[in-house]
Amino acid sequence: MSSPDAILRQSQSYTQEDPARTRWHILTTLLALVACATLIVLTTWWPLRLLQSVVFALLLVRAFVIYHDVQHGAILRGASRMKWGAKLFGILILSPAGVWRQTHDHHHRNVGRIQPESIGTFPVMTSAAWAKAGRGTRLGYIMQRHALTLAAGYLTVFVFSMCLRPLFLNPRRHLDSGVAILVHTALVTTLALFAPALLLFLVIVPMTIACALGSYLFYAQHNFPKVRLTTGDEWDFVGSALDSSSYLVMGPVMRWFTGNIGYHHVHHVNPKIPFYRLPEAMNAIPELQQPNTTTLWPHEIWKCLRLRLWDEAGQRMVQAPAWWARA
Repeated sequence: MSSPDAILRQSQSYTQEDPARTRWHILTTLLALVACATLIVLTTWWPLRLLQSVVFALLLVRAFVIYHDVQHGAILRGASRMKWGAKLFGILILSPAGVWRQTHDHHHRNVGRIQPESIGTFPVMTSAAWAKAGRGTRLGYIMQRHALTLAAGYLTVFVFSMCLRPLFLNPRRHLDSGVAILVHTALVTTLALFAPALLLFLVIVPMTIACALGSYLFYAQHNFPKVRLTTGDEWDFVGSALDSSSYLVMGPVMRWFTGNIGYHHVHHVNPKIPFYRLPEAMNAIPELQQPNTTTLWPHEIWKCLRLRLWDEAGQRMVQAPAWWARA
């Protein structure tokens, strides 16, 4: 296996952006979003509207991944006007650029490292810490990682964690979180008064699905059966990126809708690689070709969701005892 520095040098070859390709992906995604939203507005038969809402949700996921790449500086380098468009999208999707970059950059700098406070990721508690924790601490921890919390990601992850919480903690620094809440509240209120059906099919259903899927993707990318974490000095950036990030195997359709975010181990090795070049980098660098994998099949999702604690003795994620049980 090549050294971490060698792997980083090889990955650097794939960070070159193709501006025309970037603009093509952005334009086609925006056109698809507008077309799908138009169909939702014009359609009157609710089963078809529901189907269109699901497609709209998947398109929002793709748009979010593109936005995520903009925030990393992987695409639209130097395109200041288009970056303002990305910031506007972040406000509309309840993921303001300020909060997202602050928390997500921290997550990348500390991937695979168990820390006292989780910033930009789902918390991980060791079995030893669990044994010492009180019932209230345990319950709070379980709730943060619970399947229902992920399913309700629209409210729990995006409205609360990405907007309300940072706004209350530091209003001056996170004014864009306040703007996101105001814009979203105005949109919901207006549609509720004048077009409640559109509120359901254009906002509530798509946002619920997109945020739930996005929350689970982020969870499964670092919480899977073969994940390797560390609490000590043995942490290194490349090794932890490979050991604690999954390759989420998908078919071509879902790879398109999720913007190749399933190649997450490659992304963590070098977040400057544009999303459309991640498969290319994986195919070219041998050390990226034997990743820890998971899928979106129900039995694989169940395996990931059951994981609760990091067992330092066994060096693996395990289930947790009942939170109310005595240690």
